[in-house]
Amino acid sequence: MVKPIDWKDYREHLATADQEGRRLWIYPRKPRGRFTDARTYLSWLLLGIMFAGPFIRIHGNPLLLLNFVERKFVILGQIFWPQDMIISAVTMLVFLVGIVIFTTAFGRLWCGWTCPQTVLMEMVFRKIEYFIEGDAHKQRALAKAPWTANKLIKKLGKHGIFFALSFVIGNTLLAYIIGTEELFQIVTDNPLNHLSGLTFMILFTLLFYGIFARFREQACTFICPYGRLQSTLLDENTIVVAYDYKRGEKRGTLKRSVAPMQRKYDGFGDCIDCHQCVTVCPTGIDIRNGTQMECVNCTACIDACDAVMDKIKRPRGLIRFASLNGIERGERLRATPRLIGYAVVLSALIGLWLFLVFTRSDVEATMLRAPGSMFQMMPDGHLSNLYTVKVVNKTSRQIPIEFKLENVKGDLQVMGGNIVVAPQQLAENSVLIDLDPALVKGGQVKLAIGVYADGKKVETIKTGFIGPRDDTK
Repeated sequence: MVKPIDWKDYREHLATADQEGRRLWIYPRKPRGRFTDARTYLSWLLLGIMFAGPFIRIHGNPLLLLNFVERKFVILGQIFWPQDMIISAVTMLVFLVGIVIFTTAFGRLWCGWTCPQTVLMEMVFRKIEYFIEGDAHKQRALAKAPWTANKLIKKLGKHGIFFALSFVIGNTLLAYIIGTEELFQIVTDNPLNHLSGLTFMILFTLLFYGIFARFREQACTFICPYGRLQSTLLDENTIVVAYDYKRGEKRGTLKRSVAPMQRKYDGFGDCIDCHQCVTVCPTGIDIRNGTQMECVNCTACIDACDAVMDKIKRPRGLIRFASLNGIERGERLRATPRLIGYAVVLSALIGLWLFLVFTRSDVEATMLRAPGSMFQMMPDGHLSNLYTVKVVNKTSRQIPIEFKLENVKGDLQVMGGNIVVAPQQLAENSVLIDLDPALVKGGQVKLAIGVYADGKKVETIKTGFIGPRDDTK
């Protein structure tokens, strides 16, 4: 028979596995309290943004689109192309450094309050589970009960809803990748015409169903690297969900026959060892053992402990947001040298990002000599080079493009007339440039070509022009 895990020996065991390595299914009790209410309201806002995001338009563009296939990215209505990858890279760095600073100051608050995995698991799927199967003790009883019609209906109903929700979530995620127009076409058209899109929908649905129906907290404790990263970011000044051991120890059950003063005289603290903080934890840990990687700062244990303190007429805050120094020395959060250093790096990155965004052109052009082409001698004695030009329109409007030689006199001709680039599209054409041979010294000359959009110069591109060397004229 498998022996239960001794909580005092917790560092040698996982809360979600027994001593034989088999998974212990967690049935967290439904939390109630001020922090749970605040998380619920915040989750409504985040879920609304998540599901409405693909349909929100800013200047005709989606709120967020990450189309890796077409290499087209839209963030807050602004279109970014492969030519803007430096901006995308800096944006990612700003996000990561921001998370680092936030974690250094406030711990793993992101995980418990705003992470999509936690929000969907605790505020959607878990609430559905509570509604169908009841609170933790009823779920345990149902799991141990023999298979009856009632149990079968509850299990099939729950997993059917889970699968349907996973399908909605998968399609929402797919809309962020391919866009709502393409998604509607896949959904309404013959599936055989969109096998690749249909395959992605099925895979996304199965992935999310597996995460929320089975994998659950293991996504946070085993897969997500953020929990392991936080150990290198936290210090004694970081605000985390913490147990005030100075006030709570030593632990002991509350006896009505023992007066509060006598209990204190006997060396007992405010913790009555009721384990309510453990029963509500979605990752199965005991916060009284200290800060642990599995803790996602969801604050369910704070609400549970506060409710107990209210009942025994003791002050709230036995478990609360606090730092190690705050508990041991009564210190408040202060700016450490490391936190200041992170803030300086973040400020520099934000400054760089703002510079790149505000100096970003609506049009970006490249001009290269046509592959394999050589110079040509024209009937009038001039030299000509053939070029291939590509122009990206990053806006939602049609833009006419002109090219003008800036540093030398010559003739520049766009094959078929001036280029007009459609919204959010790339246009490609050929350009022929004629120069006087006297300008081509040493067999080549550098050209500066102005790019004009709507009659206004937006950038200058540089390329080379080749001709015969002096010794071969």
